[in-house]
Amino acid sequence: MQENQVDFKQLKERVTIEQLLKHYGVRLRPAGPGNVRGRCPLPTHTSKVSTESFSANLARNVWSCQSASCVAARGGQLGGNILDFVATMERCSIRDAGLRMRDWFATSAPNPTPGRYLSEPVATEPNPPLNFVLHKVDCWHSYLAQRGINVSTAKTFGVGLYSGEGFLSGRIVIPIHDHVGQLVAYAGRSTAGEEPKYRFPTGFRKSQVLFNFNRAIHSGEKNAILVEGFFDAMKVHQAGHANVVAMMGSTFSQRQSDLLTGKFERVTLMLDGDAAGRRAADTIAKSLEARVQVDRVDVGDGRQPDQMRSQEINALVGLARCRTHSMER
Repeated sequence: MQENQVDFKQLKERVTIEQLLKHYGVRLRPAGPGNVRGRCPLPTHTSKVSTESFSANLARNVWSCQSASCVAARGGQLGGNILDFVATMERCSIRDAGLRMRDWFATSAPNPTPGRYLSEPVATEPNPPLNFVLHKVDCWHSYLAQRGINVSTAKTFGVGLYSGEGFLSGRIVIPIHDHVGQLVAYAGRSTAGEEPKYRFPTGFRKSQVLFNFNRAIHSGEKNAILVEGFFDAMKVHQAGHANVVAMMGSTFSQRQSDLLTGKFERVTLMLDGDAAGRRAADTIAKSLEARVQVDRVDVGDGRQPDQMRSQEINALVGLARCRTHSMER
């Protein structure tokens, strides 16, 4: 597939509204079989009284917002499909929404294997290195302390509040490096619940990199710990495990698989303890088992590594090592 082409039918078949909600960090509560509901994340939502107007049907892969502000912004339409959701969140055209989803979820395989979670690599060049570095980054910001990230860890990862100009201004910026350590992007995390929770530069392809991989390969470990998000990786690293890498979401691409299996002999999956995390662990484990030894860590129902104390993380990693050593004997 060429750089400027996108298969809309394939996107609708392979990307779920649940994946997109997780991509944007949107948390909704169950509201009946296959339905979730909660606060609207759309930038078009300005209503002060419609606090739980947004809902999604996970089985049908559709969403809606009943608030007057969102309905008016969409010309009377209550909601739509996954492409409509991204177009509204990003304030872009349907075509641009499709291009971004293609890059985020690496959906270029023409004939995906049924039940397979791994995506084939997008037929584009890797993320080019940036020709600049952001300054005015405050590693001491209180948001990081609220998330349990100490100053030493913040400095190691280069994260902090960015007070400069541009679309990341006022957000916690997170530098992202490729497998050889080149800076290829900055992600921006909101600090006060504003949507979207994460901003990525246009054209950046998460599927082509693993967060912290450039450090993990120099940890001296034969085992890699795979987590979902940035703060998961930082908390596990802070607990003493420099061999942690993150997918930056719940989608695992073929390129990410190749990076891991090319440098590590074992992979420990420490994904979120929700339904999406467990499904991801099932399918990622199956896809990796033919190439490396795989172990899984259960973080508990509804929990995720970034919510855990170092002692809890170390206990779970220790259990995983014990299981591995037992199997090896």
